[in-house]
Amino acid sequence: MVNIGREQRETGVYPRVNFSLKLKMITLISLLVAGICLVFAIFLHSFISDTIEDQVGIRALSLAESIANIPEIKDAFHLEDPSSVIQDIVTPIKEETGAEFIVVGNLDEIRYSHPNQSLIGKEMVGGDNERALLLGESYVSKQEGTLGLSIRGKVPIYSDGTIIGVVSVGFLNHNVQEIIENQGKAIWYTLGMIVLLGIIGAILISFYLKKLLHNMEPEEISHLYLQNEAILQSTQEGIIAVNNNGLITTINSTANEILSASANQAKIGTPIQNVIPTVHLMGKYDHNHEMVLGEKIVLMNQTPMYHEDSLSGAVFTFRAKSELQKITEELSRIKQYADAQRAQTHEHSNKLHIILGLLLNNRVEEAIDFIKKENHLQNDRLKLLREKVSDPLIHALLQGKFIQAQELGVSLSIHPDSQLTQSLTEPQQDALLTALGNVIENAFEAVKNQVNQKRKVSIFFTDIGDDVLFEVEDSGTGIQPQAIPDIFDQGFSTKQGLHRGTGLTLSRQMIREVGGEIILEEGEMGGACFIISIPKD
Repeated sequence: MVNIGREQRETGVYPRVNFSLKLKMITLISLLVAGICLVFAIFLHSFISDTIEDQVGIRALSLAESIANIPEIKDAFHLEDPSSVIQDIVTPIKEETGAEFIVVGNLDEIRYSHPNQSLIGKEMVGGDNERALLLGESYVSKQEGTLGLSIRGKVPIYSDGTIIGVVSVGFLNHNVQEIIENQGKAIWYTLGMIVLLGIIGAILISFYLKKLLHNMEPEEISHLYLQNEAILQSTQEGIIAVNNNGLITTINSTANEILSASANQAKIGTPIQNVIPTVHLMGKYDHNHEMVLGEKIVLMNQTPMYHEDSLSGAVFTFRAKSELQKITEELSRIKQYADAQRAQTHEHSNKLHIILGLLLNNRVEEAIDFIKKENHLQNDRLKLLREKVSDPLIHALLQGKFIQAQELGVSLSIHPDSQLTQSLTEPQQDALLTALGNVIENAFEAVKNQVNQKRKVSIFFTDIGDDVLFEVEDSGTGIQPQAIPDIFDQGFSTKQGLHRGTGLTLSRQMIREVGGEIILEEGEMGGACFIISIPKD
């Protein structure tokens, strides 16, 4: 994928982008981090405030309990002037502990001690002593006093099991809030650094993702996706893309249409071997490979995909051969004629050398006999084909195969009772030419490793009944029994090499398209015997 520059964006080919992906990501990630930090800061501030106030209350209560248990304070309650003793006891304690005030009062809530000595002897303020004096409870309260709002620890004073007074130790709320604010500053500084790091991280992430997306904006990616999807679905060629594990990742509607009659439907995640059995090497290129997919004959191209010099998958494109059928058939016929002419030229050249050798050795009579013999053989062969085969294309195919067999050292014979007078339609001709050519080629392959005397291929054909029949038999080793059920399957072959296992599959497909059939039987010559039948009507 090519990076899109400013000049390309200004051409108007791609949709207009108001805010770049970098700006969007930096803004959104920063807002997200800031929002999370703000919520966390509010929660943490509230939590710390409650915790500090609880700790101050516990501290005040603990200090009040310690003072309430001092024997001297209890004994002072029985004196005429308790404050003279109690004030001297609690003042050093207040200064040592940092309490804002330590107030000791009697049952009538009259103060015996106070930081402000002018308030000693006066009634305690706050109205929160009832639970201690009446119920004997120790507790923490938050009330407004003479020194201001404070957190207080209230503890009753017992003497011989009887409540005789109350101790109130307090810390001003103002001082507590200062502690909370000092703690809060550290929290806000820390969260501010987190927000700053989040913004820096957002910038780095946005640059990384922008590079990963080839400098494209989301609107441009969406535009390209829709455009490529439209191209993918509108093309007349079937397209299948797979990953490096051979699993289908993309398939267009044309491919689905071609494969609609296949036993193994192509779906996302399906192994490509289930759809195209002949695929073995993902990293190789392949062009115009003829095969059968579903119920259609197609020409397939295979192109591997690489990412940073590493194989990442492959793309398979194919189209029905029917669209290129006429051109392919013409080329096939030209190739057959060319092969026949090449073989004939080679054979003619060999015979001329034989005649030349005989003449140079003054063996004229033998040269004349050789010429007559060859002429007689050619005439007999042409006469046989003219008499037995009325279709010119089948005639040409068999003539070419005779010459090819002679070049390969194979004895090719046509049964004397053979005949083909039926006029064939163009689809029947095409199917028969393909099937007969493949079967005869297979027969030549089957006998080429035999000794010369056993390289035999026999052809019989007739149209006496309701069908046109062709029977091709060879003297090879035959087909192994375990291979017979798979002999017509796509990709299956008993021969070594690439692009094998297509000929018989293609032949059967074309024969079936004209209502015929091709079957395998055991031959009388020891090898395979293929029978091709096509109904006349």
